Amino acid sequence: MPKIIGNSLHEHRQMTRHKLFAALSTLMAERGFDSITLADIAQAADVGRTAVYNHFSDKETLLLGFITHETEQYALTLERALAEVDDPVGQLRTYIRQQAQLTRVFHLAPGPDLRTVLSRSTQARLREHAEIVESILKRILLEGIDRGSFPPQDIEPTVQLVNACLSGRLVPDEPEERERVVRAAETFVLRAVGARPSMAA
Repeated sequence: MPKIIGNSLHEHRQMTRHKLFAALSTLMAERGFDSITLADIAQAADVGRTAVYNHFSDKETLLLGFITHETEQYALTLERALAEVDDPVGQLRTYIRQQAQLTRVFHLAPGPDLRTVLSRSTQARLREHAEIVESILKRILLEGIDRGSFPPQDIEPTVQLVNACLSGRLVPDEPEERERVVRAAETFVLRAVGARPSMAA
């Protein structure tokens, strides 16, 4: 019988899932998702191959589990940061900073774009997760329009364009250069959505 990690079966399952997610993240930073096997993931996570199948039926299901976990954690962090800011322009700044500094391993991984190697059903599920974060940005923009911070605009394409500017952004590690890049992203996006100059300053 495999050794149980943690204090309970539930904790064991959670810890095993996190080990698998960490292994997948590390491997995807090194090479393309298409070249990774479940055996590679099991070895990197230091778990038996049967343990992987106890949690995920295949590699795409594991990827979905990983992205679900990452999206949920990120959304919680983002909502906590936004709760400390009252005005829509300040919230948009917070959103920009959170997005610009977010490392998405599935955007940065070497090899083919994920969209070219995943099934249509998995692509659709990934899109659902993107919509969780998009809904937060949509809420900020709609409140800003309602309060006069931003001019009326077509929200759907605006959300897509703002996130296209921020997603997969490679923010430098050096603190001064990082701040310069993030400030440039703030200025660009605030100008793009029409934030009033006095508020965007």
